[in-house]
Amino acid sequence: MDVHDGGAGSPKGPNTSREAEAAAETPPARDAVPRPRTELSSPEPAASRAETADSGPSPQAEPAGQEISPRAEPADSEAVRRAERADLVGDPGSDPAGDSVDGPGSDPVADPAAGHVSEPRRTGARTGVAALSPRYQVGAALALAVVAVTVCMHVGMVFLHIAPSNTVTKAHGKAIDDWIYPEFEQNWKLFAPNPLQQNIAVQVRAQVRSADGGSRTTGWYDLSAQDGRAIDGNLVPSHTQQNELRRAWDFFTATHDNGNRPVGLRGALSETYLRRIVVLRLDRGGAAGDGGVVERVQVRSQTTNVTPPKWSTEKVSTSPVYRELSWWSVPDGETEGGTR
Repeated sequence: MDVHDGGAGSPKGPNTSREAEAAAETPPARDAVPRPRTELSSPEPAASRAETADSGPSPQAEPAGQEISPRAEPADSEAVRRAERADLVGDPGSDPAGDSVDGPGSDPVADPAAGHVSEPRRTGARTGVAALSPRYQVGAALALAVVAVTVCMHVGMVFLHIAPSNTVTKAHGKAIDDWIYPEFEQNWKLFAPNPLQQNIAVQVRAQVRSADGGSRTTGWYDLSAQDGRAIDGNLVPSHTQQNELRRAWDFFTATHDNGNRPVGLRGALSETYLRRIVVLRLDRGGAAGDGGVVERVQVRSQTTNVTPPKWSTEKVSTSPVYRELSWWSVPDGETEGGTR
């Protein structure tokens, strides 16, 4: 059936034309306004989003037909994104090991876009030998090498001295003895089945020529007692006070028989060593007096057995036993440290 438009006030029938279909597909006018876009999550801090929400109501929707401009983001979010990109790509101011190329005293790095100052990059300072210049490093290395070689040589000499006789000691025995005696002599008394249980004191007296030409003999000086008083209560006693006199006497008794006669070639060396020590002690103690000169010295030992404990049944004599040596003439200049 034909449908015609009867005017503005006439009723309309079913519209089957293309315009009617287009009009049916057109949404209502209120749907023409675009809805707000769903924003992607941004890396800006939560505080920045809170500040944006508190600043006021959300902006009104743009009129239809106008393009919505992207929302301006704070500078902090841009700085955060740059920092994340730097972490992924790598900071050009850092080396592969992670240490900054800037010195330990570098200034903080300012980022004007971010509005804040980053922490300064720091590196660990070199210490010890590495902190020295190359020339001093070479000197330190040479010094350490000399010390190491000397220590190894000394340990080797001591080992060969106390070791049983072998090919090396037979071929180089004199060189080993010259290195060891008398300062570094070794013995095994501490590990003996019956350790030393005696107190041995070394004493000396002297014949002195006074300034007026007279001669006199001093009393006995207990040199071991002097060392004992110097050690008693001293937290760091010297090696000389502890061992010099004791080792000199042990050296003498090991190279002499009971008649004080030297045994072997080291007998004369032990006499010279012991005489030198006692003469220097007398000179430091002023035994000769003003203008006096020490002409001869005599050394003796006083040996006393250690008293056994109360629970022991051992019986020993506590009376001292003396061993006197012959008088030794003192060469000229021995008090100055020389020997003849």
